[in-house]
Amino acid sequence: MNETVLQVRHLSKSFGDHEVLRDVDFTVSKGEVISIIGSSGSGKSTLLRCMNLLEKPTSGEVLFHGDNIQAPGFNLQTYRAHVGMVFQSFNLFANMTALDNCVVGQMKVLGRSRVQAQNIAMAFLEKVGMSAYVKAKPRQLSGGQKQRVAIARALAMNPEVLLFDEPTSALDPEMVGEVLTVMKDLASTGLTMLVVTHEMGFARDVSDRVVFMDGGVIVESDVPEVVFTQPKHPRTREFLARILEN
Repeated sequence: MNETVLQVRHLSKSFGDHEVLRDVDFTVSKGEVISIIGSSGSGKSTLLRCMNLLEKPTSGEVLFHGDNIQAPGFNLQTYRAHVGMVFQSFNLFANMTALDNCVVGQMKVLGRSRVQAQNIAMAFLEKVGMSAYVKAKPRQLSGGQKQRVAIARALAMNPEVLLFDEPTSALDPEMVGEVLTVMKDLASTGLTMLVVTHEMGFARDVSDRVVFMDGGVIVESDVPEVVFTQPKHPRTREFLARILEN
């Protein structure tokens, strides 16, 4: 039986009177690559942000290996090292080099020495094709390069799970391919990945499971072949017809 890493139970999130997530149940197994698709405003990014407490759920719970991440005494800093996040806007430290961006978290959170952290950072910067830019500051890098540094930074923390929040949506079209290539390579390593994305090719070709969200609920969740060729729900069919037509 597949080991459950993350479990979302009866999760709801409201901003004032606006309910963004409604009673969402969701399980992530070790080694799964899950793509979350849906229209803007369907709750996809909010679900991801609730899963690492960047947003506090209004009700419900998130379990990591069975432990409630909102329980008193739960070590959130360690949890965020295990469950890393890659943002659409990169979130790099502007005053640090690519290398230092990948080193600082390791030293502060994991207690690694600078030498150890640099060696690990270099290995991951090389893995994402950024070893030639280790001394560059973010302003000297293209969007695609910044996102690859952000992915290396997350990987340097040795996460069990990586959450990707629309990692290509802020990129120029010609930069999208280089980031998706890195993500496809990661998926093939067995890393557990949750990807909120508008890239239907990635969702179809790389995912083990595709989740379609609409109106703050999970409408459909199945293997890509079923979601893309035989969607069961009319709303899924309507969304895919519009997206794939474009």
